Amino acid sequence: MKLNSLKIFITAVALSFLGTACAVSQEPVDTPADYVSTLVGTQSKHSFSTGNTYPAIARPWGMNFWTPMTGTMGDGWTYSYTDDRIRGFKQTHQPSPWINDYGQFALMPVTNGEVFDQNERASWFSHKAETAKPYYYSVYLADHDVLTELTATERAAAFRLTYPERERSYLVVDAFDNGSWTKVIPEKNMIVGYTTKNSGGVPDNFCNWFVIVSDTPFESVATVSDGRHISKELESDSSHSGAVVGFRTERGQEVNLRVASSFISLEQAERNLSELGDGDFDRLTAESKSRWNDVLGRISVEDDDIDNLRTFYSCLYRSVLFPRNLSETDADGNIIHYSPYNGEVRPGYMFTDTGFWDTFRCLFPLLNLVWPDENAKMQEGLVNAWLESGFLPEWASPGHRGCMVGNNSASVVADAYVKGLRGYDIEALWEAVKHGANSVHPEVSSTGRLGWEEYNRLGYVPCDVGINESAARTLEYAYDDWCIWTLGKALGKSDDEIGIYKERALNYRNLYLPDASLMCGRHADGSFSLPLNPYKWGGDFTEGNALQYTWSVFHDPAGLMALMGGEDEFNANLDNMFNVPPIFDDSYYGFTIHEIREMQVMNMGNYAHGNQPIQHMLYLYDWGGQPWKAQKRIREVMDKFYTSAPDGYCGDEDNGQTSAWYVFSALGFYPVCPATDQYAIGTPLFSKATISLPSGNRVVIDAKDNGRDNFYIKSLKLNGKTYTKTYFTHGDLISGAKIDFTMSPEPDTLRSTALSDRPYSFSDEE
Repeated sequence: MKLNSLKIFITAVALSFLGTACAVSQEPVDTPADYVSTLVGTQSKHSFSTGNTYPAIARPWGMNFWTPMTGTMGDGWTYSYTDDRIRGFKQTHQPSPWINDYGQFALMPVTNGEVFDQNERASWFSHKAETAKPYYYSVYLADHDVLTELTATERAAAFRLTYPERERSYLVVDAFDNGSWTKVIPEKNMIVGYTTKNSGGVPDNFCNWFVIVSDTPFESVATVSDGRHISKELESDSSHSGAVVGFRTERGQEVNLRVASSFISLEQAERNLSELGDGDFDRLTAESKSRWNDVLGRISVEDDDIDNLRTFYSCLYRSVLFPRNLSETDADGNIIHYSPYNGEVRPGYMFTDTGFWDTFRCLFPLLNLVWPDENAKMQEGLVNAWLESGFLPEWASPGHRGCMVGNNSASVVADAYVKGLRGYDIEALWEAVKHGANSVHPEVSSTGRLGWEEYNRLGYVPCDVGINESAARTLEYAYDDWCIWTLGKALGKSDDEIGIYKERALNYRNLYLPDASLMCGRHADGSFSLPLNPYKWGGDFTEGNALQYTWSVFHDPAGLMALMGGEDEFNANLDNMFNVPPIFDDSYYGFTIHEIREMQVMNMGNYAHGNQPIQHMLYLYDWGGQPWKAQKRIREVMDKFYTSAPDGYCGDEDNGQTSAWYVFSALGFYPVCPATDQYAIGTPLFSKATISLPSGNRVVIDAKDNGRDNFYIKSLKLNGKTYTKTYFTHGDLISGAKIDFTMSPEPDTLRSTALSDRPYSFSDEE
């Protein structure tokens, strides 16, 4: 097939891409990984996010990522598309600019002398001379006349530096501040060291050990102390250590570097270096590309619009970066890990760098469907986190972090088990989710449940007892209780043990204010916090307002509908989200936070897709008997809010959650309530999509007559039989499914409106 035909068929082994994220390239490409733009979301800033991402050169779920560094040391916005200078190439573990980084150090080739300062060594660059792919990155450093190329494995990386002719060309190694050590070993062409720089969530003995080996002998050697003192000493142990080594180079001379790190020891870092073998750069690049193609190729799509394909695979790439695998392999081939919770080296898996407040919604359900083998390892990692810290994480980077609300580890555990994952200690996780529901971490209040005593006693977290975002906590705790009850049922636990969680799953009702048809904060004495301003962000809610958070009843939309007075009122309230202007009150924060601004500019009323609490809401029309409205709004969001450009997201990407929303929605269904076995049906984006499951079964989705204006479902068949329900089950999919949509430019307001067609609600259990 030819690109100029505009009929582009993409399979697990045949996809297309146009070079870098920003420039149009005519290079023929034919693999999923080449289709990805790693620059999507990098045109962000503190006040306005279009993703808050950086170009991660990595392996899926890899321990170490690498990225060009345009920001200054310690800046969470480590790479910004609008910047014009690169200060180094950083090993990073940053999941979010708000959480920031840990275990970082940087390399930088220079030719302007024996310099170390991050500004003195910086070089101008252009996106026109930059190639950014998941498996490969290159850029021309104009001030140094150096082409820098890099590729990565899980725990190591290879650099190929092409220098000009110089009596002395240099390599800068920056171990960063807050305590670091470097040592040059000239006879081995080696630099070793460690960095301790972090942003929290680490034990006292935390450090990241690294080793760098050059294939070119060092002609000069220097180390750096306290970030500014350059000496001929071979070793530096200071607040800010580094090294500068020199080479005599001819024009076009390649200097190859092998780099690896470990959270365990220098010896383990050298062992991790073996991932690179002889360090042949082209071989390693090909191997990394192959790994990406294996993972991304689980889903293949067909479409006439190449931009849809770019966006889809760029989102799929972001969906398989986090959580990262912090585990390493010892000399005997055993999986081990440094515990970010107690500082010990322990057996088994450990994963980190994810916030469950975000990713429980659809990132983990995506793993459970497409890569369940990987999530089974992650569940083992959760067992280890529980055993090593006494709690399941809610936001981990690398250990417990004080961020966001909720107890959504219960959802992550329950959804995995309900979806059939096995091979880990589920009984340990059962004890862990119960413990987390009835306690709070003594030092990190976002882990466990802050306000659990009041919640258990009153049925809600009061807004006047010194606990912020109380209504959001209550709504999420109620859903989490439902998850615990659901998991307990699946495990065969007695009603005596799980009945209390079933009872508490209805606690969302305690916040419903009938006069406003909205959720509202409530005082300890039972009175509501009035007057309720539905447009006020924060306060009783988390990065949202009452209009948005009222829909956070994932497990019981029918129950919420009953509170509102029935279908008509439910649907009218859904419509109202788009009909009201983007009014907001930011007085809780004292300034307009970026999530508010991102809602304001999108021209969709008070619907704020750039933030997670509302992302499921579009699908709730399936429960209201008006699925055509879901189809219209879902396609509008896909078309309007997502692109493959550097500003291609509509808010924080957030560890794969916002990307996974697009992946699911483009396939035509979405897990509104994780821990059920159901996916609410939306509208497929592609004319054809195929999910290749690890079992060997396939889900084949055909959407006849699909197109930009043909987004309404006219008819649907599942395995050749007419299908009217507004949901698929997990069993439908994993057993292998043939799904045939017929699309139309006009809505069918009679199709799939019966009560029997609607997805699960907890009220159905009563």
